[in-house]
Amino acid sequence: MKLYGYFRSSTSYRLRIALNLKGLAFENVPVNLVTAENKNEAFTSRNPFGSLPMLEADGRDRAQSMALLEWLDEAYPTPRFLPADVEARYTVRELAYGIATEIHAVNNLPVLKYLKDPLGHTQDEIDTWYRHWLARTLNPVEARLAQLGSGDFLHGDAPGLFEIVLIPQLANARRFNYDLTNSPHMTRIETACLALPAFAAAHPDKQIDAS
Repeated sequence: MKLYGYFRSSTSYRLRIALNLKGLAFENVPVNLVTAENKNEAFTSRNPFGSLPMLEADGRDRAQSMALLEWLDEAYPTPRFLPADVEARYTVRELAYGIATEIHAVNNLPVLKYLKDPLGHTQDEIDTWYRHWLARTLNPVEARLAQLGSGDFLHGDAPGLFEIVLIPQLANARRFNYDLTNSPHMTRIETACLALPAFAAAHPDKQIDAS
């Protein structure tokens, strides 16, 4: 397997965690988002979305991180990212897809670059934008975790789809100085996850293209 990604890309971070949790060996192939290497014809001819991550596996180039996570869970079912119980699976998906669809779409790098040029916003204004959209979804996620009485992980005694999506988003939140003081459930889960080798090895600072 080859994982084409960028060290700070939260979606690439998701896949690094997932592959590590599944115990799958992969080659990490850096693609520079800042210089738009992902928009080169050599890349888009393989991945028309021009997005990261891209996973080369089983003779196919696969894109879109959430689809990739579900494919990995079906192709390599141990350990499971989703619980067996249908209601528990719903809860995991509710929170994971809330973060993936409501935060990432408005806070990814192309949007932030567009806010700066051509729209002319300052970095302070862009940072305020970023934190606004974080709060809009992370506050309800924290409230749902409180309702559920979650422990170190959302479901059971091991991380799954929710944690795979949450941890990269919290890393981005910290980069943008988002206040997590009133998020004890999320930060407890974050601490438990980062203590695991699969998460620690996937951290952006540990990647070969980190700078």
